[in-house]
Amino acid sequence: MSICIKSLIKNLNIVIGCTIGCSYCYARNNCRRFHMTDDFADPAYMARKLRIMSNRNPHIYFLTGMSDFSDWKHAWREEIFNQVADNPQHAYILLTKRPEKISFQTNDNNVWMGVTITCDREKKRLDDLRRNIKAKHYHVTFEPLFNDIGNIDFEKIEWVVIGTETGKRKGKVEARPEWVLHIAEQAKAHRIPVFMKEDLLPVMGEDRMIQEFPEQFIQKTWREKSSKK
Repeated sequence: MSICIKSLIKNLNIVIGCTIGCSYCYARNNCRRFHMTDDFADPAYMARKLRIMSNRNPHIYFLTGMSDFSDWKHAWREEIFNQVADNPQHAYILLTKRPEKISFQTNDNNVWMGVTITCDREKKRLDDLRRNIKAKHYHVTFEPLFNDIGNIDFEKIEWVVIGTETGKRKGKVEARPEWVLHIAEQAKAHRIPVFMKEDLLPVMGEDRMIQEFPEQFIQKTWREKSSKK
């Protein structure tokens, strides 16, 4: 039975807004719908949310569900990552579509830096990620998936997430099973855990769904929680 990734990874949207302007952006639609900020194209820093990280119970926090890391100002990064360092009980996931615009380094073992790739011509983002962002852990998300990505250089990548476009956008592209399997097979050849998001269930069918997490996520959350029961 497939699981929803949101039931295991919590969105902690400390920054809301993005300057990229993707046509398929669900975050922009949610921002408008719930009136989170006046202008989604002008990223806003929600410093008050930092206190949520002080929760002693371990969680996996996704910090860029409503933003792109490339838009984070230096002062925001410094304050946020100071809080990250003070709360090693959690794991933190961040994504960007513009790693070429970033120069950043973190030595925190609980931070996972990654890129989003939607089509084959964006594969260079992996090289830019490894070159410009120095981190202990790297991951990549293929979502939404618009074509066959082809051969992928998975050097240093420790987790792969795959998804399809959701919503009702005109011109919406639904991922094809062969595109998904091509990514998953390459990742498995490198012994990289793969997580197919629940929206792929109608595309892949229950028998071909793969939903795996890195060992650190398992150790930091479910095992620690189980030991406290």
